[in-house]
Amino acid sequence: MQKLSIIWVGPLFVLVWSTGFIVAKYGMPYTDPMTFLTMRFVGVLVIMLPLCVWWRPTWPSWRDTSHIAIAGLLMHVGYLGGVWSAIKLGMPAGLTALIVGLQPVLTAFLAARLAEKVSARQWAGLVFGFGGVAIVLADKLGFDGVTFWGVVLCFIALISFTTGTIYQKRFCPMFDLRAGTMIQYAASAAVAAAMMVTLEPMSVQWTNEMIGALVWSVVFLSIGAMSLWFVLLRQGAATRVSSLIYLTPPTVAIMAWILFDEALSLWVALGTLVTVIGVWLVTRSK
Repeated sequence: MQKLSIIWVGPLFVLVWSTGFIVAKYGMPYTDPMTFLTMRFVGVLVIMLPLCVWWRPTWPSWRDTSHIAIAGLLMHVGYLGGVWSAIKLGMPAGLTALIVGLQPVLTAFLAARLAEKVSARQWAGLVFGFGGVAIVLADKLGFDGVTFWGVVLCFIALISFTTGTIYQKRFCPMFDLRAGTMIQYAASAAVAAAMMVTLEPMSVQWTNEMIGALVWSVVFLSIGAMSLWFVLLRQGAATRVSSLIYLTPPTVAIMAWILFDEALSLWVALGTLVTVIGVWLVTRSK
């Protein structure tokens, strides 16, 4: 079952997760990060609440509920808020993706500290994977618009998602996905809303692009992609699962080539090959 999850659920997760960067391209010009995320999280709750009433999922204990909520805050508010806020401040998307691309290496380091064995082959694969990501982004990196706070927000996103992954794997690896989704997005919506009211003007331009980005984010990213991530995290080690994040930049590059006619250079092809080799080294059976 674990192997099948990596083989089939893994590529599907990468494909859906990668669309998040495309969605940001459509939605970011029309509102602020926490305003968009608040609407996104509330949208998930609006869909999931009647479904949970119908399904009657098994709800966790109060102790487990707190662990699930903390993991959700780190992975949703911390990660998404950091990335979107950094880009809003003018951080280049390529540099942002490269910083966040350190996540599998940081996850492996923390996992090794927490008694999850990471083999020499997996460490080599992590290095290959990050190298591939760097090659893919080599001709897209730029430093115009880089600010101190933009870099800080990128590292907040990196640390938040990494910590959330390890935290969930360690303290609440098994829970009803329907109940867990409600808990995580309820907590995230409350915190994001508080930040929205405190920090942002709460203005939204309701263009077709904005509406499409919001609907896609709610249904396919927040519900679809995160559910796939939870399944993967439940079935596999944190290091193996996190290595799949390396496949996001090459996938985004291919999507941008198809949707926006962006050039698909030799660097992208070479970097994709190196990245795939790295992920294979991390995830393959012994």
